[in-house]
Amino acid sequence: MRVHFCGVRGSTPAPGPEFVRYGGHTSCIALSHDGDGPRPTLALDAGTGLRRLSGLLDGAPFRGTILLTHLHWDHVQGLPFFTSGDHDDARVTLLLPGENEHTHADTLLARMMSPPFFPIGPHQLRGDWRFGLLPSGTFDAEGFSVLALEVPHKGGRTVGFRVSDGHSAVAYIPDHCPTALGDGPEGTGEYHEAVLELARGVDLLVHDSHLRAEEVAAEGSFGHAAAEYAVGLGTRAGAHRVALFHHRPERDDNEVDRIVCRFTGSSVPVVGAREGMVLTL
Repeated sequence: MRVHFCGVRGSTPAPGPEFVRYGGHTSCIALSHDGDGPRPTLALDAGTGLRRLSGLLDGAPFRGTILLTHLHWDHVQGLPFFTSGDHDDARVTLLLPGENEHTHADTLLARMMSPPFFPIGPHQLRGDWRFGLLPSGTFDAEGFSVLALEVPHKGGRTVGFRVSDGHSAVAYIPDHCPTALGDGPEGTGEYHEAVLELARGVDLLVHDSHLRAEEVAAEGSFGHAAAEYAVGLGTRAGAHRVALFHHRPERDDNEVDRIVCRFTGSSVPVVGAREGMVLTL
């Protein structure tokens, strides 16, 4: 399995020279099977980083699946600008977490993508687009086995994903507010069963690291986790590697470097997620 990091920022894009090394696009990773080379068929989230996926496809139409963790702007704003998806020959299945069993996926998306907020609605994207809700339990998507479990995050139902190809597994938990369930043993949030199940034994844990531990007291209630929590979760769950993700938009490259350096002696290897980075599991 290859993990392509297309967008690693949270909240808003971050343009400018001080963000060049880690990148300024918002949340999106893409997964490809080993034999597919750089042509992913499964995308997790659709922030502005989704635009980079068209480059990986050399402009060819996207034929695959997009899974959304939730519907905040920084996880969906790339959809109408995804040129390989907005293509006559594209075939796209998009699945998202519903508010309840009566939810219509396209109606939810249309709340942010329709006039007067945007010129077109979801059904006006070119190609064959199909919108639906995430199934409960484990399901198949593009030859991957996917488990979606709800995690606490402010402002709407949010899930994390565990994706496996039968040989390797990645856990993707980009937005997570563990302090909603209590302070936990280190004061950065509770290590609850849902995230432990998603992260248990994975080759790579991609986790919300919007905050530093010292920022949790003032900002933890806003809906995000600290880098220290991400590494603690990876250690407890037996993950083989942790990628710090969802860098806050004002956190420049040097600041992200300093956060990563905090974990030089960690028992689990830690990297800062970087736009354009590809990890082979």
